[in-house]
Amino acid sequence: MKTVIIGSGNVATVLGVAIAAAGHPVMQILSRNEVRASALAGFLGCAYATRYPEIETGADLYIAALSDTALETLGDYLTLPDRLVVHTAGALPCNTLQKVTARCGVLYPLQSLRATIRPIPPFPLLVDAAGAEDRWHLEVFAKTLADEVRQADDATRLKLHLAATLVNNFTNYLYTLAAGYCEQEKIDFALLLPLIRETAGRLDRYPPGTVQTGPAMRGDRPTIARHLKLLSNNQEIRSLYELFTNLIEEHYHHERTGKI
Repeated sequence: MKTVIIGSGNVATVLGVAIAAAGHPVMQILSRNEVRASALAGFLGCAYATRYPEIETGADLYIAALSDTALETLGDYLTLPDRLVVHTAGALPCNTLQKVTARCGVLYPLQSLRATIRPIPPFPLLVDAAGAEDRWHLEVFAKTLADEVRQADDATRLKLHLAATLVNNFTNYLYTLAAGYCEQEKIDFALLLPLIRETAGRLDRYPPGTVQTGPAMRGDRPTIARHLKLLSNNQEIRSLYELFTNLIEEHYHHERTGKI
């Protein structure tokens, strides 16, 4: 499919690379950021533009990889009647771009994507469209980019987006706090990397609830008390430690006793 990408950030870049690698012609990059648009277009070997009136109108598919706020107002600046235009957001409904075109849809990569990270990690693609035929074409297209492709309605995508926030965004912030703590205490954060990899790797083989470990899981109050004493001058980490400890203790106590 001949494609135009609207945007030049992380998602636009990664999808652009994947689309070109799959053999689909990328006709144009459209972005208000000329530096990034020019760089991405140069890498993909296509044209670029910085104004909506300059958009190439002969593409089969238009992918709007923009912020949620920009997507919600895109129809005020751009209309593409009878063209298939999709957004890449997990938390916005399929009809977000209905002012742009009646043939609107979604191509949502369920992955944390960064333009500069190589190799590009595998990512599932969740697709939807206002029309059944467009939904089918979009699914066929998506299967050339990803091994895992599923149709997902608005409610399903939003729930998965929330779950992704838990397992990725919140988890990475805990890594950030741990790295800061290690730096403050002059200990090597790199020693924790095998543990991080093993914890994530187990999920390929076991449900996460069956491999929970740690002092809260086993009710080890003396160790918990020693940890909290270490955190007497770090209120942010102490508050999170207490919160997670209470949640884990309550969850596994109910599991052991059969109470909900």
